[in-house]
Amino acid sequence: MLTLKAKIREKLGKKVKTLRKKEILPAVLYGPKTKNIYLEVNFKDFKNIYKKSGESSLINLEIEKKNFPVLIHEIERDPITDEPIHIDFYQPILTKKIEAVVPLVFEGVSPAVKELGGTLVREIQEIKVKALPQDLPHEIRVNVEKIKTFDDEILVKDLKVPSGVEIQRKPEEIVAVVVPAEKLEEELQKPVAEKEEVEKVKVEKIVNKERKEEKEEKEEKKEGK
Repeated sequence: MLTLKAKIREKLGKKVKTLRKKEILPAVLYGPKTKNIYLEVNFKDFKNIYKKSGESSLINLEIEKKNFPVLIHEIERDPITDEPIHIDFYQPILTKKIEAVVPLVFEGVSPAVKELGGTLVREIQEIKVKALPQDLPHEIRVNVEKIKTFDDEILVKDLKVPSGVEIQRKPEEIVAVVVPAEKLEEELQKPVAEKEEVEKVKVEKIVNKERKEEKEEKEEKKEGK
């Protein structure tokens, strides 16, 4: 299990901005049997661990020589740079199944792409599964070599997962297909109005970040009473 070292965080609320300037990420640890612990972790160390573990593999969070098996439950990102600015670590009950989102990794070359000139369309790129925390897969590999014609498709029921892992989607949902180039071109021609929606999401992220900082400041004042 990968290990990430963390320290107890003294700066809360808007004061965490000084931490980020020093490449230190504010974080919080919580769980069904864990009282909230406010933490700070090294920015580079976290990014290295996250590349290897993702959000569906248990890691060992070391806090003052104590070890906590945790999941990287949520990453709050800067709406402009997309870099992490706050981390939520979740300590699950190891004997109880939980849900997690696992990325799909597509591998191989489809004959329908190589020989027929089609384009691979990934309808699903990540999937929710349910399992014991220690059994959660880091990723699920999907071999697209079975897509030999435009009529072939890979369905959810075709995915191979470890024993004890339950996929939380309908078996007949399409994961990947290959479509002719002309059909894809028709789809790309359709008008889309996504710019306003993207800007709306960015604003919501900024508001949520400010609310979280205000909440931490209030909790700090309560604890100081």
